[in-house]
Amino acid sequence: MLPAGGQEAAGLHPLPCGLSGPGRRRADSVIRSLRAFGAASGLPSSAACLLDYDVIEAFCVTGLRDRAASTRGTYRSVLYALAGEIYGLPSRRATPFAGAKAPLPYSRDERAGLISAARAQRTTAKRSSALAMVWSGIGAGLRPGELAAVRGTDVAAAGGTVVVHVTGPVPRTVPVAGRYGPVLEELARGAGAGFVFRPGPAARGYKNFVTGFAGRLAADPAAPRLSMGRCRASFICDHLTAGTPLGELLAITGICEAESLARYARHVEGAPPRAVLRAWDKSRQAC
Repeated sequence: MLPAGGQEAAGLHPLPCGLSGPGRRRADSVIRSLRAFGAASGLPSSAACLLDYDVIEAFCVTGLRDRAASTRGTYRSVLYALAGEIYGLPSRRATPFAGAKAPLPYSRDERAGLISAARAQRTTAKRSSALAMVWSGIGAGLRPGELAAVRGTDVAAAGGTVVVHVTGPVPRTVPVAGRYGPVLEELARGAGAGFVFRPGPAARGYKNFVTGFAGRLAADPAAPRLSMGRCRASFICDHLTAGTPLGELLAITGICEAESLARYARHVEGAPPRAVLRAWDKSRQAC
């Protein structure tokens, strides 16, 4: 169903969408914006009207003209998922929006510096949580919210490879890259059934839960800061460099379309260009 409260806020009829946690709150915000656009445009507030694909496109192209292209794309993705429950798949390609630029991946020396800085934190709690960011970010490409939800029992060895079972809006199983696997497994073993990152009671749904922690870490002012965005970019770029098949890379990163990898590919020499990624998406749609 639509998020509780979102149905009333948007004036929409209940729709199955399976959202929870941060996904519900994001959908609430998107729906409120869509309803305001519809009201200003003199449109009925029913789901059948507001979730029409043409209305969604008008909202994203004109109603959000002052928002970042990546934000407009995110809003449209949320609304398309809801519209699909009524009308099925859209019959034509959506207006393309440029994605936000990908963070720069960490170099080998920068990664060594991050690990050294994490291990130098004054308390055990800070050390383990800082290392969890590195191991699960560069090693498994987790997003901040996904890291916040990982428990020790979500990390396991499978066939000689350490994997992370990611929960939340984009559930998946991610093989942890190379040397990061054993150290993440050791960290998870110490957490047991508790959370790996910042264990104990905490507002894990807070959008800056991970970023705020990283900003308070002791570090050399001249050194790169620890960032989950750059850690995830490092994971994705490592796989692009290694030539991981696109289908496999999309599955382990939780990315829906290969074309979305183009913003990371610009950091990798020899990575597939945007046209190739777009063609791969079209070939999959034709199957």
